[in-house]
Order: sequence, then structure tokens, then C-alpha cells
Amino acid sequence: MSVSARLVRDPLADFLALLDTSLQQNAFLKLVLARYAGSEAELQRLIIKRVTVKEQACLSFVYRYKTRDITKNLGLEEAQGLIATLLPESFRNAHLLTLTDELQLEFSKKGKPVLHRNALQQALEAPTAGAHDREKKRYLELSRPFLRDLGVTDAQQQLIPAMSRKWRQINKFIEVFSHAFASAGLADEQPVRVADFGSGKGYLTFAIHDYLSNTLQRQAQVTGVELRADMVSLCNSAAARLENPGLVFEHGDVRTVVPSAIDVMIALHACDIATDYAIHTGIRTGAAIIMCSPCCHKQIRLQIQSPALLKPMLQYGLHLGQQAEMVTDSLRALYLEACGYETKVFEFISLEHTNKNKMILAVKRAQPEDPAVLLGRIEELKAFYGIQEHCLEVLLRGDGLLG
Repeated sequence: MSVSARLVRDPLADFLALLDTSLQQNAFLKLVLARYAGSEAELQRLIIKRVTVKEQACLSFVYRYKTRDITKNLGLEEAQGLIATLLPESFRNAHLLTLTDELQLEFSKKGKPVLHRNALQQALEAPTAGAHDREKKRYLELSRPFLRDLGVTDAQQQLIPAMSRKWRQINKFIEVFSHAFASAGLADEQPVRVADFGSGKGYLTFAIHDYLSNTLQRQAQVTGVELRADMVSLCNSAAARLENPGLVFEHGDVRTVVPSAIDVMIALHACDIATDYAIHTGIRTGAAIIMCSPCCHKQIRLQIQSPALLKPMLQYGLHLGQQAEMVTDSLRALYLEACGYETKVFEFISLEHTNKNKMILAVKRAQPEDPAVLLGRIEELKAFYGIQEHCLEVLLRGDGLLG
């Protein structure tokens, strides 16, 4: 539970000391200076984050103006000196976020400083378990060896600040998977077979293997599939060092690596029709769980014939792209429903280096429904938008999976 306390003595000195401590302990996340009181026109706030420049720890100062940003990088000592001169002459409010604390320094009109401190209880470690301040559930522990090996934690098993976003992504992914897995009803006595297409550096692949093997105590056979040979070698070396039985990485993609049977199919950021190939692979191999984060929607965008009523709205490229995304992923979800899956489309979390955060999650039903009504609705939707071909439909019909 958050504890709010008003610090005594010299609030500004205390704030600067706590800032220095957070930097020394590698716990600094972000500092925002607001309520600008200087003479520079249109300057609104100053956002400060930690960066590494030529292997040197620095602070990046982003001066946010009304219509532009200006960025300057300074070494830690110089940066701290500058921050001390900016308070309170230039900014009357400072908001510091660290791994353990949230600090708010405010100056009154007469220049009197007040410092508020909120102790955070592992705010980055896991999503909340529910309302009424219940204890937050941890799906993974920071002490897990793979996190240190992949550079998420340091030698003291502390979260590296630059990896906080990745850590949130990993936990959210495992949270989503855990709920899907609980409802999938996979037999306890059988190994859980997972294929992760486009596994990259393997953060989520290692995480799902660790969750199955250590948290759930299930036998797991997890395969990461990646086109970049260097990433495959890196991940296989890490799996060998960590002695993770049942975890392996293969070179290829969803079109070249085709398992005969899968329980869980994962494909995050598979571009355009690669998502369709991934979903098709999941359906064809009888996967109980399919998790996709689509990226790009070129095939449908090129086909869409916008109804006359919508053309004034869709004359803008941004809106046209959003429409293509919505139509493409809605059809994917409907095809999954028609193939016997309970399907959800929802906002996942902003993944590293991209603003694409939609997830299609499908869990196989115990009793499939008659797809005739759904297939009729799909045809009506295609006709409305003038869509002649959807890659996923072609793949499914080629295997006789749409009835």
C-alpha cells in the first residue's frame, strides 16, 4: 500500500540527494520539471531520462515546447548540477520516478518548497491482481536466471532501468497467457508444445518456458523461430548455459518451420500476411491457444473499395490505414471463430520499438459451433468493402478447414 510522507529539513536538498541516490543505485527512471517560470517563450516542460552515449551514462534532457522538442545529453555530474540550478528559478514543480519511489517537489508562489514521497511497492513487477489494494500477483520473479542472462536484471537481480518497459511487456504477456492457459484445458500429463514465431532475442520465449516449467511445474517443449541467424545462435547459447531442457531456437519463419502439432502458437509483429500464415499454422496444427500481435495490413488495404458515404472520411491516408487494420483483424478474428475458437481482440501493451499494441487471442472451444452463420457474415463484410481475397481464408480453404 502506498505510504505518503512529507519530508522535513531542506526539501530541495533532500530531493537532489534522493535524485543522486537513484542515479548511483541505477534506480532512476524519469524526471519531469514542470510549471515553467522562466522567460523563454513556449517552453512547457523538461523531460529527463537516462541514456547511454558512447558507453557513458548520461541524462537526456528533452525541452518540450509548444510546437517542437529540443534534446540535449549531459554526463551525470553536469546534469545534476544543471537540475539544481533550474529549481526553483526556472521550474516550480519536479516529479521524480524511480524503481522504489515517486517524489513530487512543489514550490509555492513565495518560493516555499514542499516535498511529497510515495513509496512504490514493486510497481514494475506485475499487473494488479484486483481492486481493494489486494497484493499484486507476480507472474515472474526478478530473480529468474534468464532475466540476468538476457540483460533485464543486473548481477544483484535488480531491474535495469532501461529495461523497465521490456519487463512490463514480459509480465503482461505472461499474465495474458496464464489466463488463456487456465481456460484451455490442456492435459496435465502431456508436455506443452509451444512455437514462438519471430522470437527475436527470446525475451518472451524464455519467459513462457520459465513460467510453464517453474511456476506451473509443467513439462514444456518450447521452440523459438527467428530469421536472424545471430539471434538464433545467441538464444541457443543462453538456453544451453541456463540448462533449460525443452527450449530450442530454430532458424526460419512461419513458412519454413512447420511443426506437425502445437498447443500454443505465438506470433508477435508478424508483418502483413505473415500473421495469416501464423494463424493458419496454429489452426492446422490444432493449437489450443493462438496469440498474435498483427503488424501492417497491406493486402487488404490495396483491395478495399470504400463505400461512397465513407469516402470523405477515408480520403486521409491515416484513416484509410486504420480502416484496413480494423477490417483485416476483424476478419481474422471471425475466421478463428468459424474454426472453433473463442476469440478476443484487445489492446495489449506498447511493445519495444513500436507503437503496435493490438493482440488477437484465440482459445479453442471444447464444443465447436456451426460456422455457417459466421461465414455468411464474413461474406457480407467482404462484399461491403469490395474485398476479393483474404490470405487467411485462402490458406484455410486450401486445407479444407472452413467447411
